[in-house]
Amino acid sequence: MAKTTFEEEIYLRALTGRLVGKALADLGLNKVAVVASRNIICSSIATATEATFITLSGGVTYHFLAEAGKEADIAKRVKEFAPQVTVLQFGGETPIGETKKIFVETLRQFAEGDVPGAFVVHVRIFAAGGLAKALEDEKIREYLGRKDLFVYTVGFDEGKVYVNKIVLNGEEIKLEKLAEYPVTLEHADLLNRSLKDRSVTFA
Repeated sequence: MAKTTFEEEIYLRALTGRLVGKALADLGLNKVAVVASRNIICSSIATATEATFITLSGGVTYHFLAEAGKEADIAKRVKEFAPQVTVLQFGGETPIGETKKIFVETLRQFAEGDVPGAFVVHVRIFAAGGLAKALEDEKIREYLGRKDLFVYTVGFDEGKVYVNKIVLNGEEIKLEKLAEYPVTLEHADLLNRSLKDRSVTFA
């Protein structure tokens, strides 16, 4: 059980979303879509990502709500928006089994519609096996095999957030680190207590 309050969980997403937004701006992007689960925690990290990206890049973004039964509509709307990158921020307080199903179906509909652009995958759905599950689908696997894919991960002992390129070989997933962002002691403490249920270990 996480040793954090709900207020701390929201603040943690604000801190993490800020780093994700900065990473997107650092990539030189100017048009980003954010697809996030319909819950408070995912909305918090998504809007922090969006606000930081807009502020630092001068670019544009749009927030799309991921919901069961609406995946095809989301894919159609994202395609019309035509982003350079779509950030898939799936997680939060929605049960992970349900979240994973919506994540996989969202990618299936993106593949069906051949939605353009690269993808950034949220660490929560990645760590929970969401991408691995999606790659079991041949159409999704072929679609993502043509894409630039990224995921941000956390170095708990190093006190850093890493931006990684995802390299696919069929259903096999490998990560190549592209960039790293140091986190504050406050951010690291929240990450450790929320995700690993432990005290900060880096100096």
